[in-house]
Amino acid sequence: MGIMGYLRERMGKILAGVIGLALLAFIAGEVLKSGSSFFKDDASEIGEVNGQVISYADFSKKLDASTQQFRQQSGQDITPQISSYLQETTWNTYLSQFLLNKEIEKLGITIGAAESQAMVSGSNPDPQIARQFSDPKTGQFDKAKLNQFLAYLQSGKVDPAQLESWNDFLKQLFEAKKVQKYMALVSNGLYVNSLDAKDDYLSKNKLVNFKYTTLDYASIPDSKIKVSDDDYSSYYNDHKSEFKNNQELRSFNFVAFNAAPSKDDSLAIKAQVDKMVGEFKATTNDSLFVQINSETKSPLVYQKKGSLEPKLDSVMFSAEKGFIYGPYIANGSYKVAKLVDSRIGPDSVKARHILLNPATEGGVDKALAKADSLKKLIEGGKPFGDLAKMYSIDKTSGEKGGDLGTFGRGAMIPVFEDAAFNGKTGDIKIVTSQFGVHLIQVEDQKGSAKVVKVAIIDKPLQASSKTQAAVYSKAQAFLSALNKDNFDAEAKKNNLAVRNAEDVSGTAAAVPGLDNAREIVKWAFKAEKNDFSDQVFAVGDKYVVARLTTVKPKGVLPLDAVKKQIEPAVKNMVKAKELMAKFNSALNGSTSIDQVAQKAGSKVVPVQNIVFANPVIPGAAAEYKLVGSIFGSQPNKLSKPVEGLQGVYVYTVDSFINPAQLTNAVREKQQLSQALLQRSEGQVLDALKDKANVKDNRAKFL
Repeated sequence: MGIMGYLRERMGKILAGVIGLALLAFIAGEVLKSGSSFFKDDASEIGEVNGQVISYADFSKKLDASTQQFRQQSGQDITPQISSYLQETTWNTYLSQFLLNKEIEKLGITIGAAESQAMVSGSNPDPQIARQFSDPKTGQFDKAKLNQFLAYLQSGKVDPAQLESWNDFLKQLFEAKKVQKYMALVSNGLYVNSLDAKDDYLSKNKLVNFKYTTLDYASIPDSKIKVSDDDYSSYYNDHKSEFKNNQELRSFNFVAFNAAPSKDDSLAIKAQVDKMVGEFKATTNDSLFVQINSETKSPLVYQKKGSLEPKLDSVMFSAEKGFIYGPYIANGSYKVAKLVDSRIGPDSVKARHILLNPATEGGVDKALAKADSLKKLIEGGKPFGDLAKMYSIDKTSGEKGGDLGTFGRGAMIPVFEDAAFNGKTGDIKIVTSQFGVHLIQVEDQKGSAKVVKVAIIDKPLQASSKTQAAVYSKAQAFLSALNKDNFDAEAKKNNLAVRNAEDVSGTAAAVPGLDNAREIVKWAFKAEKNDFSDQVFAVGDKYVVARLTTVKPKGVLPLDAVKKQIEPAVKNMVKAKELMAKFNSALNGSTSIDQVAQKAGSKVVPVQNIVFANPVIPGAAAEYKLVGSIFGSQPNKLSKPVEGLQGVYVYTVDSFINPAQLTNAVREKQQLSQALLQRSEGQVLDALKDKANVKDNRAKFL
């Protein structure tokens, strides 16, 4: 293999590994939305951290570079929901890096010249580098390959772009090392002592047997209690720390006018498809017919039993060539299928290939000519594997002599699959795909089964412009009748269901009931409370009108913002006072749990073998306060009433069963230390974010 080829191969793998650096491993996967830069104005500010501006330009550059990496690794489309999640993850990653870098600078953490040299070219280089220069057969680091690569970088013959990529990789590597050092300072300060280990051991192994009786909150109807403003204030003040909002959230109501295809629309589309059936049956160029007439332009390939959609799978394998099935409805489309061909073919193929790049060969014609020359060399006795290592741009297989292993139908692109499965063992074929020119050798074919080639034309069931206009007109009339006070009344008048989108973030792309609600969310974050939308939004096959109902700013939310949320808990708190009074009355003069239950009109339930670490009451739910109280009690004593999550409890402990004495706490200390260490990295980042003054303007521009 030439040194330039080797450099290209290493550089490709190195770039693929950048995102997997330790710097990003513990923060978040660097994942991004599909498409070009999602920033509209590089001069604007996407946010601010501790007074330092984060510009669109800086953030966009990072996102665009990583977008390419994500596309290469996933090869999948991004739905609006995933897009929203990826944008949020990217922001958090960027913010974490920013804050960590400030801490690292403050502490003076650096990578010295000797250390950086050892990381790159030492006898035990950084694992990221060692991985790129390992023997593919043994997995062992190959120092000679690394030295060859480094010598080439210093030769002056390297492409400047590739040299820049290498330097960027090293920069990421050294930044990751600084983060590792910072985290080591944190982790080295963590300590678990023998008392911690003993407490943990007892919480998991000490058992308690007890009896309890309970009065459920559900035993008192909501209509029988009165909840005052003081009750709400009392609960809110006791739980204020739970109402901290890390980002601004907004809620809105909406009504949707369904613009799905009407019966007449469906009949019109079916008529179009019916008209094509005769032409489809008569055509001799099925592939071209599909490309011209079908909404989904899938290539025609041979498929095995079980690969077709069920309706076709049940008929095509016993049909004659030219058989037409349909029209039929599937996945929101009218479809017609035609059996183009059937044959007996192999189940799997073992093949190898040499891939040539037309761009570097001077065009497709020259690449085809080179492939033909290589084919003649192979037919003349030149080893295929040697030529693959020398000429193939697919370095992963080229290293193995072009070997692609054994693969089944559907694993390769159609043109490659046809060549491999329709040939015979020993054939050497040349085909062109979107990846370049392939020289393929069929090494072996296994199995034998009937396969079919089916052509399908489809027409989606879509609403006509007439249907869409009629539905839009209704939505516009609804919008025109609105004022700030009559949204619900108008919805009821028009028999429209009012849907709720609760606690929506500024970067959300979807809400329950609306898969692509980005424009509505953008409106919601510019509107004032009780505003209704200034337009009818088109979302899929729906026309939507919305009203902003709640704004929850960042920070500790006021009582009014959480009143609806805490209402069930406040009602239970009021009920608890009544139930506790009832139990206190029953406890007066009682000497046993049975007497208490009899007076209160409840039942006694025995429970065995509960541990502190798992405070779940069988048949009920987790009751943390109850179980905590039990483990702090003495046996054979009636408890005071305990306010739980499901109701109010009174209990008596029968016995505690202590585990064997912990004589060696090493294992428990190790387990606790490991758990503490795993949590520490995330908690450090959370603490830095909590302390930072962050302004997030993404909702206005994304």
